[in-house]
Formats: sequence, C-alpha cells, structure tokens
Amino acid sequence: VQLQASGGGAVQPGGSLRLICTASTERFAVNTIGWYRQAPGKRRQLVAVITHGGSTNYGESVKDRFTVSRDNARNTIYLQMNNLKPEDTAMYYCNGDYGYLLNTPGQFWGKGTLLTVSS
Repeated sequence: VQLQASGGGAVQPGGSLRLICTASTERFAVNTIGWYRQAPGKRRQLVAVITHGGSTNYGESVKDRFTVSRDNARNTIYLQMNNLKPEDTAMYYCNGDYGYLLNTPGQFWGKGTLLTVSS
C-alpha cells in the first residue's frame, strides 16, 4: 500500500486548509485511513481517522475544527482543517491499514506533509 499525501503549507491563525491522502493498493481495500501529526519535540498524536464504512475518530484538540471525509471510489480521504491555531503546526502523516483501527495507527505510512500556522 502506498499513501500519497498533499495539501500542506503555511497559513495564518484562523485560516483553513485541506489535506488529501490517496491510498494505492493492488490487492485489498484499505479499511482505515487517517492522519497523525508530530510536532518537534512532541509525541505523535492522532488527528483523525475514517474507515471504509464511515466511522471516524478525532483527536481531542481538533474536534469541532477538523472534519475528515472519504471517497471510497477514489481511495482518497480529505481532512478539512478550519480555525487553525499555531499549535496545529506539525508534520502530518497519512496512515492506513486493512483493519478497523480507530485508536491505533495502522501499518502503512505515507511521507509527511508540513503544516505551519503562523502570523
């Protein structure tokens, strides 16, 4: 499974941005796809995940600001990030797994995409 992420960049506080991750697989469908992030000197944390059936889970710090959605036909997920804060600055990694994993990272990782929130 290959996970291709895009959409990172620089944005001012209060702004919005959308991350995209596409899963490429030759065999089984990837059930769970999501985003984890890691800021310098901090532990990796869950941002949002979504399963093939539409179940979702969000990190506490992004609830009510971020929304994850999925296009199963395209094996693509979208993370709409609104009201961005400086503490959202981090490297964002797309993650996936064949299993149903709402609280644990899956076995597949994409390259990170950097989000910087700064005035």
